[in-house]
Amino acid sequence: MNKELIIQSSDAGIEIAMLEDKRLVELHFDNSGGQFNVGDLYLGKIKKIMPGLNAAFVDIGHDKDAFLHYTDLSPYFRSLVKFTESCITDTSAGTFDFTKFQLEPEIHKAGKAMDVMQGKPRVLVQILKEPISAKGPRVSCEISLPGRFIVVTPFNNFVNISKKIHSVDERKRLQRIIESIKPNNFGVIVRTAAEGQSSAELHKDLVQVVDSWKAIQYNLKNAKPPMKILSEQNKTTSLLRDLLNDDFYRIVANDSSIVKDAKEYIHSIAPGKESIVTQNASGENLFEYLGIAKQVKQSFGKTVMMNSGGYLVIEHTEAMHVIDVNSGHKFSNEGQETTALRTNLEAAREVARQLRLRDIGGIIIVDFIDMKDSENKKKISEAMEDFMASDRAKHTVLPLSRFGLMQITRQRLRPEIKISTGETCPSCNGSGKIRSSQLLLDDIEKHIKYLKTNLNINLELHVHPIVRSHLTKGLLWNSIYAKWKKAYGNFFIKEDNGYEFLQYKFYDGNTGEEIKF
Repeated sequence: MNKELIIQSSDAGIEIAMLEDKRLVELHFDNSGGQFNVGDLYLGKIKKIMPGLNAAFVDIGHDKDAFLHYTDLSPYFRSLVKFTESCITDTSAGTFDFTKFQLEPEIHKAGKAMDVMQGKPRVLVQILKEPISAKGPRVSCEISLPGRFIVVTPFNNFVNISKKIHSVDERKRLQRIIESIKPNNFGVIVRTAAEGQSSAELHKDLVQVVDSWKAIQYNLKNAKPPMKILSEQNKTTSLLRDLLNDDFYRIVANDSSIVKDAKEYIHSIAPGKESIVTQNASGENLFEYLGIAKQVKQSFGKTVMMNSGGYLVIEHTEAMHVIDVNSGHKFSNEGQETTALRTNLEAAREVARQLRLRDIGGIIIVDFIDMKDSENKKKISEAMEDFMASDRAKHTVLPLSRFGLMQITRQRLRPEIKISTGETCPSCNGSGKIRSSQLLLDDIEKHIKYLKTNLNINLELHVHPIVRSHLTKGLLWNSIYAKWKKAYGNFFIKEDNGYEFLQYKFYDGNTGEEIKF
């Protein structure tokens, strides 16, 4: 699979598109100076403890206080509070040796927030979920600092190996290397990307992450909540950190500073691969030039077409997303069961792409085309698992139910990406219905009667061309216009192509001023 990263910089921010075999699979927006991004660390102050929720609200500077549940406190919550206060009050020139930091006893897994948050202490928290809708951020006290090959969790001493590394010998090798180089008071999770890496590369990655922890210690000195302590890497470098592998063959950007930063970062994590980064200095919009904008228009919206002629209908409700699979109107010589299987397999692939592309989270229900063969149903479930294997968000896929429905849950970290591919009709405001033409004529007639009775002016009625045609159709003495003139006095009708269908206005023909009601 060939992967590309296309980076378009503009005054509004940075747009990043990830392509797999030329198909758009992820879309990211990186706004300069963005706040409260996943992974950011903040010094917060506990404002309110909610015993009923077993949680607390923490002031980190957002309009809405961040939500901190007891299960996100970390077993070493007391150690974290002690560490935070030690850093804030530290008057030394440098930072104290964290490997000699004395850890406090763990808190009970089934404890209560009231018991461990007494005094509402200042606390270091990390953003788990960005603010969504009317909700503030969700935060955690289980600090994790990601590197390319490892994730470091302070206040721990364990070593865990990614379950996606299946080789027993490789797991033992990585366990042995990490245990020999890991500093005290740091837990380490070995990522899948570490498979086959040398001890020197792993040590280099570990040192860089530990340096980040030292920067946190330094930034906490004399800090007052609410305050950002450390930002997650910008979207470009964080994507490279998490995704860069041999499948990446091209990174294109239109900004020289982004190209420079990307090359420097790639040189630091994968020397020799800097050549995959290139700059397009033509001045053209990269998304238009490379056909990404077209894919965006085709991929967003209520209906998503598939190559076979089938299509998906994606609906969002308050509780869940619902995706309906339709075969379309193309006919096939294959049997009904075979056609349904082929369409469902294509739909499964597209559903997996749509979930990543739109960053849809929560509960998703997919209504596949009905199939009778249980083996075919099993194929769809297995295919969906395979297609979602590359999705970095935590997810669960359940087998097809008796009714042909598949339930999927997907981790929601950020607001869903919504790109409008249509416009609201100015006449019906998206309802699909407009006022009765008879009611429109009644309103116009009522206003003409009032104006001709009470004002002595040269009255002009401005309407849409179709409405004018309707008012003047028929014989000179038999049209609606003729009847109104006979009943209320002379006035003129003028058409305006810029008017909405049901829009009308009255003007004083002598002064040109609009008559408002």
